[in-house]
Amino acid sequence: MKDVPLFQKNQELTGQVLDLTHEGLGVVKIEDYPFFIEGALPGERIEFKAIKIGRKFGYGKLIKILDESPDRVEMKDDKGRLTGTMTLQHLSYPGQLAFKKRQVQNAFQRIGHFNQVQVNAILGMDEPWQYRNKAQIPVQMIDGQLETGFYRKNSHQLIPVEDYYIQDPDIDQAILKIRDVLRTLSIPAYDEDHHTGLIRHIIVKRGHYSGQVMVVLVTNGRDIPRQDQLVAALHQEIPAMVSLMQNINTQKTNRILGQETHCLWGQDFYQDQMLGLTFKISAQSFYQVNTPQAERVYQWALDQADLSGDETVLDAYCGIGTLSLVLAQKAGQVYAMEVVPEAIEMAKQNAHLNQLNNVHFEAGKAEVILPQWQAQGIHFDVAVVDPPRKGLDPDFIQTLIDLAPDRIVYVSCNPATLARDCRHFADAGYQVQTIQPFDLFPQTTHVETCAVLTKSSASED
Repeated sequence: MKDVPLFQKNQELTGQVLDLTHEGLGVVKIEDYPFFIEGALPGERIEFKAIKIGRKFGYGKLIKILDESPDRVEMKDDKGRLTGTMTLQHLSYPGQLAFKKRQVQNAFQRIGHFNQVQVNAILGMDEPWQYRNKAQIPVQMIDGQLETGFYRKNSHQLIPVEDYYIQDPDIDQAILKIRDVLRTLSIPAYDEDHHTGLIRHIIVKRGHYSGQVMVVLVTNGRDIPRQDQLVAALHQEIPAMVSLMQNINTQKTNRILGQETHCLWGQDFYQDQMLGLTFKISAQSFYQVNTPQAERVYQWALDQADLSGDETVLDAYCGIGTLSLVLAQKAGQVYAMEVVPEAIEMAKQNAHLNQLNNVHFEAGKAEVILPQWQAQGIHFDVAVVDPPRKGLDPDFIQTLIDLAPDRIVYVSCNPATLARDCRHFADAGYQVQTIQPFDLFPQTTHVETCAVLTKSSASED
């Protein structure tokens, strides 16, 4: 690439969209120089304006579509584009599913260096809207009035939103009721520039099957003015609310939650069901945001574990025990670990709630707990892992390889780290048997993927 830029900022160009990036941006190449353009779809010929020129790539703004993709659909709401909550809403749902399958294929080819791995057809939703069972909504004062909505992409400018389209509509309504109560009681939103005001975020969680609602108010300080009136009003306005929590975050930070949470009204948990089991879920618990699709993932993981009733199963990164308890119904013993002590305490409560006594929960880092279990002579027939986006710790991978379970079921929210980790297992003698993507996040670029690995005498090439 020449050091002298080929193009100028604000230059208007015409080109063919070749692909989408993993962030859903259209890719146009002119003289081998790639531009990334929001809102453009593969197969389209477009006019765009160059808005940023770098040495190796640039960004453009879509001006006009000259030839439109047959996969283009009308957007539900432009606010979802501005805030980044619905980055693929202009792409038909079959087109979204095809894009996500390609993401998984590309990750395994380019990052995992697998040449012959087959990716199954992605399992999508019949109705890919209004699926989220949890909302985390920032709050700001705009023109002297408390507003709820979402930040414009790459900024902290709040765009007021009333219908989020991908959230449970009962959650959307609850947010508006909370907003109106806060306005009525003149309780101010947090001002991050001056570190003043009170309400930073509103979090609403709703059980997909139970209908129970938890509201969490994240506050810049402990004291809430007119707290009794606030509690009474929210209790009246949201009849399904079983828990009203306050999380205190007085730090100058972008992190949503602080360290301290306490109950203002009701109980400190809500309940929901998954695959016939009942779970207690706290304010800070991780719980999959798309319940019906999460059930499909967990049922698939259970089927792939291929349990007969005698096996000893490892569940790493177990959270509040959702997948552990699903596995425990078919396994001999399940050993589960999680780094968050509060999650382990809730997992134990959930095991008791569902009368499952063949699960052993332990709090701590997987790479620390696993060797301890190994020293106790515990052999795992099957290992199930469901790590955060960063994937598995290298020490954990090596320990798991040393433990040599016959089968590993890997549940991932990031195909890039899944492919990377599968390569480590493959190099150690495991073979990737199945790769199954699931669409847990319609209208976004995110994809959930499960992989099954089995011990093999030779590594996958």
